[in-house]
Amino acid sequence: MKKQRKFCLYCGGQITKKKEDNVLRDCCLGCHSFFYDNPLPVVSTIVDDTRQILLVKRDRAPFKGHWCLPTGFAESGESIEDAALRELQEETGLKGRIIRLLDVDSYKSRFYGDLLFLTFVVEKSGGKISAGDDSIQARFWPINEIPPLAFRSNRRALAAYIKSKKDYWAILDAIEHRDDKALPARKAANSMTRRLITVILRNKEKMIDQWIEEMTTNPSTAEYRNSESRALYNICDKIISQITLWLGNVYDVDRIKNFYIKLGLERKKTGVKISGVLSALSLIRKHIWDVALAQGALQKNLDLYMTFELQRRMTIFFDLATFYITRGYEK
Repeated sequence: MKKQRKFCLYCGGQITKKKEDNVLRDCCLGCHSFFYDNPLPVVSTIVDDTRQILLVKRDRAPFKGHWCLPTGFAESGESIEDAALRELQEETGLKGRIIRLLDVDSYKSRFYGDLLFLTFVVEKSGGKISAGDDSIQARFWPINEIPPLAFRSNRRALAAYIKSKKDYWAILDAIEHRDDKALPARKAANSMTRRLITVILRNKEKMIDQWIEEMTTNPSTAEYRNSESRALYNICDKIISQITLWLGNVYDVDRIKNFYIKLGLERKKTGVKISGVLSALSLIRKHIWDVALAQGALQKNLDLYMTFELQRRMTIFFDLATFYITRGYEK
């Protein structure tokens, strides 16, 4: 159990409870100093190796003997990202690179009081797996064999991660299935498609940020300058997700039709001109290719067939999107 204050750390006076700003706080009867209990920051990491998640078995209370994500307290003098990577290395022996912040959750612990869990997606960059600080075992678990996790915040974060990867894994499964009986040229094309999809999803945040920045400065999309960033983010995020599904052959024309007709109707009701909407759509395609080229997903010496095939599928997608957005405006 978390211990309660009894004496003032400044003057040694007795601690009592007193309201300040309508909040009941610890207060010293002698020097009248108030004490503030802020949530302690806890960091966790999700390391995914081909649909296997890195877990550690705890060596101490709370939940001794239970499995959890590599988890620990952030320390003074370090960034929250550095804390996550430090805990990962201390508990598993692995070094990593932060990909993104996945989840933030509040939790009240009877051991430590109020906690703030921050969970990061991390890519393994080195080291050798071995149990370390606070853990008696570290290993990768297949995504469909994950044991019960000690902390609610770990369970919540892992569920969010699996949900975010569901479409991507469906794409990979679809491509792998096509590879089984594919000709060598088709297998090569599928390999490039996987590479492009991986680059798109890994760099999605960067693409969206660049797109939003251009949307608010480009003359052709001037009507979007007063739009909320969150609303723009959600639209772009949805479209990029659709593109990856389309490239992986797991997204059909009817879903595209329904989404873009609805989007066209919504944009029309808000008073945005169709020229601005179509320009915004073309800018998404521009930033996808810019990032893909910069990350080396499309190499200069690619087979022409593979290049044209990807271009063809991207063009069909955006042509369909343009057509059905226009239909939405005509309704």
